[in-house]
Amino acid sequence: MPLSPDYSLKSLFKHLEALPEEKKLVPKKEKAKQRRERWLQKIDVLALAQQAKKAQAKRKATPVVGDMRPLVDALPELSELTAVRKPRAPRKQPKCSVKKKPEPTDYSKMRPAQKRKIIEEEVSRVQELIRNPSYKANPLAAVGQHLLKRMKDEQETDPR
Repeated sequence: MPLSPDYSLKSLFKHLEALPEEKKLVPKKEKAKQRRERWLQKIDVLALAQQAKKAQAKRKATPVVGDMRPLVDALPELSELTAVRKPRAPRKQPKCSVKKKPEPTDYSKMRPAQKRKIIEEEVSRVQELIRNPSYKANPLAAVGQHLLKRMKDEQETDPR
């Protein structure tokens, strides 16, 4: 890509010519290394110039936003926003109830609190049964009646 007339190679490489050169005897390999270094520096300078030109063209191509003053005037000040701020009303609870996981029926899968609750219920039932006068008279018949009553209650609450 040819450079515009603004960029002359001499102006780009002026700083390279300012390097002091000594008149010592330099081996051929060293001279080749120096030539290669100068050549690589020239390439780097050209690449930097091309990047700068690209960046300038990109900046030039971006659209200008224009006058921002009307927008600034239309927006309220930050202090006004904080002063006018109203306390928010508490959020309403969702209408649908949160569905709970069904409690596990397997004793080994229950949490300790669930196990404790079941044990307390069973202990209270046993104590009630022992205090019952019909149990004291005929324990087998009392247990049978209790089981029948319990099964009827379960069928009424959970018809399948």
